Amino acid sequence: MQVAKQLSIFLKNRPGTLADICQHLEDEGVNIIGFSVSDTIDHAVVRVVVDEPMRAIHLLGNSGILVVENEVLVVELKNEPGQLAKLGKTLAENKVNIDYAYGGLSRESSSGVLYVRVSDVKKAMDVLTQS
Repeated sequence: MQVAKQLSIFLKNRPGTLADICQHLEDEGVNIIGFSVSDTIDHAVVRVVVDEPMRAIHLLGNSGILVVENEVLVVELKNEPGQLAKLGKTLAENKVNIDYAYGGLSRESSSGVLYVRVSDVKKAMDVLTQS
């Protein structure tokens, strides 16, 4: 388990906007390793974990894009029933709230990665490391 920098990018919700941002990062050699999109009527919040967060913040900020940085936990879970329930229960018992999470894996994978935004990163790291 580790802590990663997540970038929340606020974009207009229209065709091509997401592709343009992803292309800009690719052109600059920044790799997206985690990704989530939440949409509303007029804008989208794109959450990314990238291999070079500070560089991405600089690149996007210079393009006039609003970027907010947060810490997320990177939790590797086995690909078997009950893993997410166990994680949620451990955090809840220790009064750490999951604000949101995203991740995935293929059916053939033995484990996957879950990016978890929690109310208390240090406490979550401590309790999950012990469990």
